[in-house]
Amino acid sequence: MREPNEVTKAALASSEPSFRPIGVGPWNETHPSEPRPDDPDFSGFDPRFDSDLLDAGDHRNVLDQYRYWTVQAIKDDLDHKGRHGFEVAMENWTHDFNIGSMVRTANAFTAKTVHIVGPHKWNRKGALMTELYQHVEHSPSIESLVEAIRANDEREHAHTRIIAIDNVPGSVPIETYRFPERCLMIFGAEGPGLSQRALELADDVVYISQYGSVRSINAGAAAAVAMHAWIAQRAKPVFNL
Repeated sequence: MREPNEVTKAALASSEPSFRPIGVGPWNETHPSEPRPDDPDFSGFDPRFDSDLLDAGDHRNVLDQYRYWTVQAIKDDLDHKGRHGFEVAMENWTHDFNIGSMVRTANAFTAKTVHIVGPHKWNRKGALMTELYQHVEHSPSIESLVEAIRANDEREHAHTRIIAIDNVPGSVPIETYRFPERCLMIFGAEGPGLSQRALELADDVVYISQYGSVRSINAGAAAAVAMHAWIAQRAKPVFNL
């Protein structure tokens, strides 16, 4: 067995880490003097609460305001509050593991919809169950997705701008690009980037400025940067810490 690195030894000997607890325990422990909100005989009965979570506690990675709520109740509340005007899509031709990360970020920024283009199966590990709270749709090709977006625009008398995120000749820097309120951002697979058809169908092609030696950042990181660029321009700050 290899001798641990000196840094590892020092880390193991330290008193770190000490993490803050996440979530809440069973309802009867955290609210011992209050009736359960899932009790139908209680005047304050609330169908949003999940009986199993009330029994066992809720340690999910959700905002405190959603503690003990069912998944559907959380998803409905996000819809009721209003999701943002941007949608995101990622081509799934290489079964990119970054799709899960993109879904998680889309949930954090309440993207209207996440589109997965290509084969139906995708790696959900990086999503950490956030796909349950997010609208996720599948399209067999980028062309079919854009056709569906345009058809919906026609019904709603609106226009969704198609934005390809890739560092190719002719693209413009994201730092100077002004995002429209209603848009679909398309991301390609790790390595090859976007397909030629996706680039052809885009209204705009935008790149993320980079200063190191690699050609590109990974697709999950690119999606996070682009979504937050929209948020920085279009959304109001929230105070939910």
